[in-house]
Amino acid sequence: MSGAAGANDISEFVRDYVERNRRAISLVGDNVFYFGELGMQEFETMGLITSVLEQGGFKVERGIAGLPTGFCATFGEGGPVVALHTEYDAVPDNSQVSGVTRRQSIVEGAPGHCEGHNVNAAVLAGAAMTIAAAMKTYGLKGTLKVFGGPAEEQLIGRPYMVRDGWFDDVDVAFHDHISSDYEAGYGIIQSALISAKFTFHGESTHAGTAPWKGRDALDAVVLMDSGMAQYREHMAPTSRMQRSFPEAGDQPNVTARIASAWWYFRDANAEGARKLFEQAQKIARGAAMMTDTEVETEILAAVWPLRGNRTLADLVWRHIEAVGMPDWSAEEQAFARELQANSGAKVEGLRTRVERPPGEAKQRWSANDAGDVSWKTPMCKFYYPAMVPNLAAHHWAAGAPLAMSIAHKAAAAAAQILAGAALDCFLDPALVAQARRTFEQELDGVVYRSLLPAEQKPPVDLNRRTMEIFRPMMAAHYLQEKPVFI
Repeated sequence: MSGAAGANDISEFVRDYVERNRRAISLVGDNVFYFGELGMQEFETMGLITSVLEQGGFKVERGIAGLPTGFCATFGEGGPVVALHTEYDAVPDNSQVSGVTRRQSIVEGAPGHCEGHNVNAAVLAGAAMTIAAAMKTYGLKGTLKVFGGPAEEQLIGRPYMVRDGWFDDVDVAFHDHISSDYEAGYGIIQSALISAKFTFHGESTHAGTAPWKGRDALDAVVLMDSGMAQYREHMAPTSRMQRSFPEAGDQPNVTARIASAWWYFRDANAEGARKLFEQAQKIARGAAMMTDTEVETEILAAVWPLRGNRTLADLVWRHIEAVGMPDWSAEEQAFARELQANSGAKVEGLRTRVERPPGEAKQRWSANDAGDVSWKTPMCKFYYPAMVPNLAAHHWAAGAPLAMSIAHKAAAAAAQILAGAALDCFLDPALVAQARRTFEQELDGVVYRSLLPAEQKPPVDLNRRTMEIFRPMMAAHYLQEKPVFI
């Protein structure tokens, strides 16, 4: 650490606090793993994290920005204002037993954590509790804000928080996310995305005896899909589109009265994503005209590309290099290699060396709902190595290490790194000022405006029915032991 007398003492305090609370940090992640809650339905998860933070002296506001499972927890007062934030939602049909190297569901067909957002929650809670304890012990001035962002998989939570002003007073922000290696990049890291649902309304009839009396909403969905397919040839190389069909009729002999298409529109920048969405609206209206149906469009989420601030990236890398890679055991390495082999991935085990890539980050096609935060305030997205390398997220194999020693060791290391970087911002006001200066330079005159319509409300019923079906079966596997920090 740097910037104030007693910094070495605080560094030692952070190490000792994390070491003393390894079990509690692990239990946060393991409990969330077995909750396995889909986006907008993370009630058990939010309840656990916020109860831990309240025990640590945080003031918690739940249900912020119209998000029932979002929260803001505050510790301290005055400036600087440092924010930690992350996501904790699971993925459909990703139930996987942890600690085994073969496909094995906890509950067949149920949601589960196969991207590791449960470990994100552990790192967030562990770092927040460490920072608050250090601030209290050493009398550090400033405000720590901890945000829980629901439904990242649908890119919903944080754009609503930013639009509604929850990050207006934040000086710097840190976002933790699982990976198979350490990373803290600067520049543009991820893509912009607009998520929208197109629902067509027609009129049902008996498709066999009186089809001429119907107006088929499914026909409109098919025609829209055809039009979008033809448009792909004319898209910019930086653009991508994907879709699914939530509603497509009930049975063949009943003309579909309602049918829908859910689209993701991606581009390297926000304006490109907006143009894709506008073209899709034109094609949807054309499909409605051809089928004599009506179409309504709902924007579910809209995010800017995620960017990283160089000052904060350099800061986090100093702490990564100081903490180093977790000390993997021979058993953990053997587990990783067997898992890689069983899933058809390149077999190389767990990473053992810290290597910082040179230069700016290379932009990815993925998107993250923290993108809007990164245009509102200087931000670092910090990746930590709790996943086995070469495995695709949302695949069963990615879930196998997420509630065992591999994830536990990585979460403790990441909590120490994140806490150390955030405490440096409280210790050294010049560091925060530098991050603000470089942030303005990096924006280069770009003015952030939310892509969300001002009147748009979060889809609070998203995934409710799925969780109502599976939650009772999943609850039988919940852990009895809960985290207690000491």
